[in-house]
Order: sequence, then C-alpha cells, then structure tokens
Amino acid sequence: MKKTYIAFSVFVVAVSILLIIFLATGLWKVFFYPKTEELVEARIITPQTASSHFDTSLTGQVRWDERLNAKISMEEGETIVAILNRERGEGLPEEQFIAYINSGAERRVYIAYVSFDERYRRYRRMWDAPTAATRPETVSIFSQDLIGDRNNCIIVTGMNNRNEHTMTIFRRRYFQRDDQAFDIIAELQIDGSIIIQETGRSLAYQQGIARGQSFNIAAYGHDSSSANILDQIETIYSFDQASQLYEQSSVSRIPGSQIEQRRLRELLSGVPGVFENFINDLWFYVSPQGTIDPNQYLYFDPSGREIIFYGDEAQQVFRWHNSTPTRSGLYIRSQNISIGTLFRFIDIELESLDSIRLRVIEDVRLRITANTTWDGTYRRAGAVVQIETEAPIRPAVNALYDSAWGRVQFNLNGEYAISSGNSITTGRYVFFRVNGNELLELRPDERTETGNNRMIYKVETLGTAALSLSHVRLGTMGIQDLLETPIILTPVN
Repeated sequence: MKKTYIAFSVFVVAVSILLIIFLATGLWKVFFYPKTEELVEARIITPQTASSHFDTSLTGQVRWDERLNAKISMEEGETIVAILNRERGEGLPEEQFIAYINSGAERRVYIAYVSFDERYRRYRRMWDAPTAATRPETVSIFSQDLIGDRNNCIIVTGMNNRNEHTMTIFRRRYFQRDDQAFDIIAELQIDGSIIIQETGRSLAYQQGIARGQSFNIAAYGHDSSSANILDQIETIYSFDQASQLYEQSSVSRIPGSQIEQRRLRELLSGVPGVFENFINDLWFYVSPQGTIDPNQYLYFDPSGREIIFYGDEAQQVFRWHNSTPTRSGLYIRSQNISIGTLFRFIDIELESLDSIRLRVIEDVRLRITANTTWDGTYRRAGAVVQIETEAPIRPAVNALYDSAWGRVQFNLNGEYAISSGNSITTGRYVFFRVNGNELLELRPDERTETGNNRMIYKVETLGTAALSLSHVRLGTMGIQDLLETPIILTPVN
C-alpha cells in the first residue's frame, strides 16, 4: 500500500510539473488557436492591371502605411487592396474592414469585417461579402453617417470592367441578433459619376439629441436618347425608412454643352492617352459666380506623372499612379509625394473643350472623410480672358516684340504668332504666377521636333520694358531652371 501511495504521489507531482511547463511555454496556444489565425504582418498591395495607361511598377508594391496591418492573416490567393480601421468606443478594441481580391474566384473586390472575439481572445474574420467594384486599383473605402442615426455606413467606391463607376454601401444589422454582419443598402453602377449629396444637419443632431437628415445619392449617366454625348441623366436615390434601402426618388435630364460631336468622340473614345493629353495643361478654378479664381488651380503633367494642386497659398504635388478612361472623361488615382498615406481619387468629366468638372475623394488611410475643396469646374489657362491677383497680372496682352526667335505677336484672345523669315509658328499662350514667379506658357498648334507641345518660361521684366524668358520646368521640386540661354523680347514701338 505504501508503495502504491508513493507511486501515486510521484505521478501527481510529475503531472503538475508538466502542466506548469505546458502553460508557461505557451504550448496551449497550439491547441486553442488555429495556425491559420496567426497574427502576422500583412502587406497592403495595390495590384497592377494591364489596362492602366501609365507604368504602375511603383504602385504594384506600394506599402501605404507600416502601422496599418491586417489583424488577421489572409487566406491563400487573397490580396489586400485597402484597409479601414475604426474605433468601436471607449475601452473597446478597434474593428477593421479589409477590401481584397481573390485570385481563385471571380474578379471582384470583396470586403471583410474583422473584430475582436472575446471568447477566443483574438481578432477573427466575422463576415465578408462581394462589392460591385472589379478594378482594385480604383477602390476606396471609407465610413460615413449617411442615414443620420450616428451609425456609420461602410462605403466602397471603385470601377468595374465596363469602366463604370460603382458604389456599394453596407449597414450593420444593429437590431438583429447577429450584429457582426452587414446588409447592402445600396449598390450602384453607372457610366458617369456617383456622389453623396451632403447637407447640413441640426444642432440637435450634433449634440446627440435627435436624428439627422439622411443624405441622398446622385448618379449621373449618359442620356442615351440624346444625340449630344454630354447630355446626362441625373438619378437621385433617397433612403427609405420602410424598406431600409436606398431607392430611386427622382430622375431629371441635364443638358450638356453643344460641342462638335466628332471631336467629343475622339476625346471620349477610351483610347489610352487621348484624354490625358487633352488635360495636359494648367486649369484655373471657376467660382460658383462664374469668375476665375487665380488662387486655386491644377496642373496636369501626364508625361511627368504628376498633378500639382495649388490653393490657400500652398502647393501640393501628387504622383499620378494610374488612370482609367470613363464614358465622360477620366478617373485618376494619385498619391501625395510627401505624405505617403494621402491618396486622391480624381473623377474628371469633360464640360467643354475649355473646361472640365472635377469630383475628388480624399483618402488618408487613417480616417477617411469626403473632401470637396477641389470639387467644381476648371477652365483651361489658355482660355482665360481676365484674371486678377494680389499683384495684378494679365494672362493675355496685346503686344509685339522682336526676339532671336523672330517677331512675336501676342493677342488678347490668348493666341500668339512667331514670324521668322517665311515661316510662321502659331499657338496659344498664358501668363500666370507660381510662388511669386511670373511664368509664360507657350503651346504651339503643331508639335515641336522634340515632340513637346508646351513650353514654360520664367519671365523677368528688364528696365527697357523688354522681357527676359528663361526656359524652366514645373516639377516636384517647384520651378527648375533648364540653364538655357534666355530669350530677350524687345517691344516694337
């Protein structure tokens, strides 16, 4: 009996030691946590597409933010497109929404909801669903209180393989047992643009006392019954409390500008590079009153893969990653060269041969909100007739000069002519100012021998009212002098 007691005691001690080792070394995790749920660092990748006009070698391996890693490991064949982190509330773990594509499934962008599971004490994928977008390089994901009940909807925008704009809106199932899933309350696909019509909400809403007014969604598509390509159909979708869905509430026709249709078809043909070359210029913002605002402009440089935004006395340079032709213009994805987490998705629509209309979604990858600062109509700089700045500068003048090029005639309609012997070069021009420097842009009607169809010069006024033109380039470093011999323009009396 004594031997049995000793053996039993030794057994108990051995089991206790093994149990302590089992718990202390973390071997218990192998049994309770599946290996596929390991928390590993995930790369956030923007896939390349053959349809992108510009080289996407830089964007193919973009790592948007080292801190924005997926809280779960993805399945085999799944590639992350975008991630949205959201705080759930004071003292609660954050939740994560992951937009991804699956190489083994149909070419659609999916969204997954990741939340902390209190039972297993780890993050898990709770729900996923497909969206209407199929072009991963165009996808943006953000959250916004569309309904006015302070419960943010998840909004995924992008484009499909027909180059249509898409918007898929998800809303959490708060009033059901399963609050870890979401329902689709709107899914739109249209050959024009889709915008959320934000309106002001009451002070009672801001203070959490009352509900706010629901935002409408406006979709703009081509009017197939009209011969004018620029005519549009505006469809308004409003949230219906009974069905808990966005439903069509009104349809109206919007007449477009009457432009020569053959030229329109060329610009909107969808051929890579055509519309990019068309917007390769300086564009000034047009105020709601119809006047030119010289303090806000855009400069598109497709060959240099840059977009320069100037407003509020600040210049922002964005790298032009890729662009997708649409039925009415172009959709561009760009990234700030200084702030790697700041992206802008730019939807450009042709309004006339001298004006374009922009809608911009600003995506900072941390907390995304709609930014309408740059939304509106822009007019080509060469078409500007009158412009004023703090230091007055006229974009067009009526003057005649002699130069090494020959005799130069500037006309008030924005056209110029250079006569040298028996040859005459014509084109459009504009004087403008950047960072306190007066510049002159010449845009010949015919391409030069180097293939460049636009030239920019820094202008200095000499004591004799003559002008000194130094060839420069506008780029990421600002104004860069090309160190060529200046051209002197001497006024002809």
